[in-house]
Parts: sequence; C-alpha cells; structure tokens
Amino acid sequence: MLPDKAVMNYSRFFTAVSAARKPSPIRIITELQQRSPPSVISLAGGAPNPDTFPFHSATVKVKNGASIVLDETTMKRALQYSASSGIPELLSWMKTLQRNLHNPPTASNSVAGGQMDICVTTGSQEGLSKTFEMLVTPGDNVLLDAPTYSGTLAALQPLGCNIINVPSDQFGMIPGALREILSRWDPADAKKPGSTVPRVLYTIPNGGNPTGASMTAERKADVYQLAREYDFLIIEDDPYYFLQFQKPWAPTFLSMDVDGRVIRTDSFSKILSSGLRIGFVTGPKPLVDRVVLHIQASTMHTSTFTQLMVSQLLHGWGQEGFLNHVDGVVEFYRKQRDAMLSSADRWLKDLADWHTPAAGMFLWIRLKGVADTQRLISEKALEKEVLLIPGGVFNIDSSAPSPFVRAAFSLSTPEQIDEAFKRLASLIKEAL
Repeated sequence: MLPDKAVMNYSRFFTAVSAARKPSPIRIITELQQRSPPSVISLAGGAPNPDTFPFHSATVKVKNGASIVLDETTMKRALQYSASSGIPELLSWMKTLQRNLHNPPTASNSVAGGQMDICVTTGSQEGLSKTFEMLVTPGDNVLLDAPTYSGTLAALQPLGCNIINVPSDQFGMIPGALREILSRWDPADAKKPGSTVPRVLYTIPNGGNPTGASMTAERKADVYQLAREYDFLIIEDDPYYFLQFQKPWAPTFLSMDVDGRVIRTDSFSKILSSGLRIGFVTGPKPLVDRVVLHIQASTMHTSTFTQLMVSQLLHGWGQEGFLNHVDGVVEFYRKQRDAMLSSADRWLKDLADWHTPAAGMFLWIRLKGVADTQRLISEKALEKEVLLIPGGVFNIDSSAPSPFVRAAFSLSTPEQIDEAFKRLASLIKEAL
C-alpha cells in the first residue's frame, strides 16, 4: 500500500547546476524596492530612470470594445524591471485560476511539503527548458511518449540523457507499457544515491503535438500511482489544455497531486497571443523557486509590458469572462478541426488513416503504403505548394522512417485545407 501523502526529498532531483544557484542580491533589492512604500529612499537599485524613456502612454483596443489603458504612471512601471517570478497582480490571478480549475491538493501543503506555487515565464517553452535543466543530468533515464513536440526534444537531447519512449496511442501514454518499462528497476532503489531509476516523466496530456492524443483520467491516475511507487516527478506540459473540444475538461495530473510531484507548464499562446510570450509554471514551491533562480540569471523576468497588458485584460474579464473567451476560441478550432476531418474523409479515406483529435490543432495522419514521408513531404509536396510536417521530426531518432504527416488546422481556411488534401492525395497516388 502506498502512503496517503509521500514526504518528498526535492534536493535529490536537482542537477548540480540547479542546486548551486543562489538568489541574485540585485534582484532581491529590485523586488524589495517595488514592495516598499514611497517613503523609502533607495540608492541601491541599478534600474534606469523611466523619465528618460521615449514612450509616454498606450491604449490597446480589445475586440469586445473595451480598452486597456497604460497611462503615464503605469507605462513607467511597464517599461521597468520587475520581479523574476512575475508581477504580483498577474500571479494572484493565475493562482486563483489554477485553484478554480484544478483544485490542487498541494495548495494547502506546507512549503517543505510541496505547497503549490506559480511563476510567469516567457512562453511555456522557457518554463519547460528551465525545468529540464533543473532536473536532468547527463546519463539520466527520462520517460516520455514519442512522437512528441520537437521543441521538447531540442531542449532534452543536448542534456545527454537517455530518453526512454513509453508506447502510446490516441488516448496517450499506456500505463501498462510504462509499468513494463519500470519493471527493469526495483522501486526500493529509487531513493538510493546513484540509482538509475527514472526521476522524470514528461508528457503532453491534451491534444498532444503532433499526435493530437489526449490522456484519459483513468490513465493519468494509473501513471500517477506509478510515479508514487517509483518516486519520480511528472512534467505535465499542457499548452492545449484550453483547446479541449468536450466538456467537462479532463482532470489534470495537478488535480491528482497529493505528494507535490507534478510540475505543470501552461501557455496563453493559443488563446490570447503567441507573440506576447506569456506562460506559467505551477508546481511545488521548492521546484518553482529553482526555476525562478534560473530566470534571475538568464532573462531576469518576462516583459513587464506584456504582463501588465495581459493582467489588465484578465482582471477586466474576470475568471468567468476569461472562460467565456476560451469557449469562443474552442468553438473556432472545433469548426476548423471538423472541416479538416471532412476534407480528409473526402480525399484521403482510402490512402491514409487518422484519429479524431479531442483537443489541440493537429491531425496526425498515417499514409498507407508509404514507409517514410520525409521526401514526399519535404520535396514533392513543396513542389505542389503544400506545406506539411513529416512525422520523423517528432521521433527521438529523427532519421528513423515514419509513415506519418502532421497537418495543422489552425490557420488555413476550410477551402485551403480541402485543396491541400486534394494535392496531397494526388502525390500519395503518384508515390504508390
């Protein structure tokens, strides 16, 4: 029997580099100064004087007719350094959102017990790469379900780890396959120094890029139990959480996390703006603190301007208004998905097969009779003026043959999608 709540030893998960990070004295002063009353006279900070900046104010029109106004005082703040973890009002809003959506069991934990915390990142990719660098040492065994997001592989592979592919299907990672892989090790060895038991599992649980796969609640519960048994951390990379086509939305690993072993990355890129670069990391405070220390030493903080802009929008909407906006975005992508499925059925029915994605913006297509799509897609389809992604780039070994193609239904019109699949069909017939 597993205990009700495990006692986590977070220090055993940190790489030597992450463990060696110390708080920046300058960043501490900057954040202290921003919390201080106006009566405090500071000669400590090295921030430039905003009176010298050429920008005065800004007004951003929102589609619903409202405006986001950065007056002269707010603009001075927007153009200045800010806390590495994020501006307070945005962090507060996000913490409320996470509690409302996921009701994390760790929200009431002590800090040592993995109390839930949040930091803002420059897109979820920054949070993801810094999380990997915090946890992954050369030679480590890391579990993930491939094919997977190419950005994940780009962040992981240079770290010199051994990536172990856990089989998956349209419903995500298969717990039985994970258990079989883990059976190579004794769970009792997990906490021993020098143990090779995997310490990290990574997955995209909703609308996976590129496969469109979404994990069922039952599978997540089974995977979480294995994480408890073998004492590893779960990186829940969920940029398509808000693009689920069915309600109620699937329970998350964060919602099941009684121990404080889940670190979750979220993104506003798909629902507010990809160019504003706002993401956030949610997880046990000892882990989030290490990510923040890395931010202090690298980007220092996500753009204060974009944080203030997004924060004003979200506070103006409120939680309900935000979720209403999300519903509208989901409805748009549902129509796009259905248009792509209709065109696929029209042109590719006898030439390929696929599963209907329950979230996200991708259709993962297996071409029949084509062992590897690399040349067909990279050369032949390009000549026909159709841009798609060959499946091999999402494999751990990108040179391994793949019969798959990833098609995105986010940008093109239904008419363009239909014409693209018509051209693809003729190419497949030529190849056969």
